[in-house]
Amino acid sequence: MKNLNKIYLVVFLFPLFLSGCSAIFGEKNDPQTNQIFQQGAIDPSLVPTAVGYVPIFPFFTNFSHPIDVYVGYDEMVYVIDDNGLNILDQKGTHNAIIPIPGATDVIQDRALNLYVAGRVNIPSVGNRAAIYHLINVATGNYQIVDTLIHPLCDDSRSSTGNRGVDDEAVQFTGLATLADNSLYVTRTGPRNDINSFIRPDNAVLVYDPQGNNTGYALGLNPVSSSLKSVLGVSSIASLAAPPQRVNGISTSPSFIITQASADPTIEYRTLFISVTNDPDLGLIYSEYPQLLNFDHTKADRFLYSSFRFKKPEDCYIAPDNLGYYFVVDSGTDSLYVFTNQGFEGVNPPANSIFKKQVIVSFGGPGADGTSSGPFSFNDPSGVCYNRKMIYVADKNNNRICRYKLNTDMQ
Repeated sequence: MKNLNKIYLVVFLFPLFLSGCSAIFGEKNDPQTNQIFQQGAIDPSLVPTAVGYVPIFPFFTNFSHPIDVYVGYDEMVYVIDDNGLNILDQKGTHNAIIPIPGATDVIQDRALNLYVAGRVNIPSVGNRAAIYHLINVATGNYQIVDTLIHPLCDDSRSSTGNRGVDDEAVQFTGLATLADNSLYVTRTGPRNDINSFIRPDNAVLVYDPQGNNTGYALGLNPVSSSLKSVLGVSSIASLAAPPQRVNGISTSPSFIITQASADPTIEYRTLFISVTNDPDLGLIYSEYPQLLNFDHTKADRFLYSSFRFKKPEDCYIAPDNLGYYFVVDSGTDSLYVFTNQGFEGVNPPANSIFKKQVIVSFGGPGADGTSSGPFSFNDPSGVCYNRKMIYVADKNNNRICRYKLNTDMQ
C-alpha cells in the first residue's frame, strides 16, 4: 500500500511540476529551453543528461568583449574587457572599472595583491608589455605600487645592450600565483634563440613576492612542439587557487599551460608541467607523460589526445579534492572538463550505471543555430572555478556565463 500511495503522489505532483517548468526553464518551444535540455549536443551519444552542467542565471552582462574572469581570495569577481579591469561582487553588481591599457589577464595572490597583464607606453621607447601590481582594489582605494615592464623585468635583458628591436612584439599572456605568493608570467615573442644566454621570448618567467625575477622555466622548448613546449602560450594555471584556507592549499610549483599558436604541428596544446626541487640542480621543469595513459576502460576522451584542441585560450585547475582541469577553446567555442589524470569528463555519481567518466564538455552551435544560447559560446577566452561554480568569459557575447554540476546542487 505504501508503494501504491507513492505512485499516486507522483502522478498527482507530475502535472504541477510541468506547469511550473515554464517559470524555470521557459516554454517548450523556447530555443533557450531546448539548449538546456540538449546540453549534450556536443556528443548526444554520451547521455550527459544524467550528469551535466546547469547554467546559473543571471549571467553577468554589460561588458565589452570580456577576455578573462577570476574570482579572488577576497571573494570579488574580476573581469578583463576592453575597458580594463572590472570589479564585481558575487551577485554580478559592477562596483568599479580600473582602466588598465591593453589588459589581458588578472590574478590575485593570498596577500590580496592583484596583478594585471597589460601594456605601457613609454615616451621615446615605445609600447611595452607590462604587469601592473595593485593593492586595496576591493576597497575602492586602489594603488598601483609596481609595474614590471619588458624587457627590464627579465634579469637576462635588464641591461641596455640586451634589448631588442622586436620588444614591442612581446606580450605577457598569462598569470598564476603560488601558495607562497610567488608569480608565474607567460610571455610570447619573436626572439627565441635557444643558444643565446638571453632568455627566449617564449617562456614562463618566475617572480618572488617582492617582484624580483628569480628565474624562468628552464628547459621548456620555445621553438618546436613537445610535451614541454611553450609555443604561443595563451594561459597558465597553478594548483593553488581561492578560496582562502588555513590548510589544504597546494604548495606544488607545478602548472598547466595552453598553447594557442597557429603552428599546425602542435600535437598537444594543453600541457601539465611537473616542477620538482633538486637539492643540487634546483628547480627542474619536466614533461608529465602519465597523461598519455589512455585507459579506455575509464574514459573515452583524453587531455593528451593528439590534436585535441584548436585554439585553447585559458585554463584553470579546481583547488578542491576533485582537481578538475578546465579549458576553453575559441577554435571550437567550447568548454572542456578533465580529471587530473587527463580523462575527459567528471566522475560518475555513486550507484550510477555509468562506469566511465561522464562527458560534460559543451559548446558549439546552440539548438537554435546561434552562438548565444546558455550552452553556446562565441570566442570563449577566459575560465575560472570557485566553490563548485565555473565562470566563462564569453568574449563576443559580451557576458560572463556561470555553471554548476547538477550533482553539486543538492
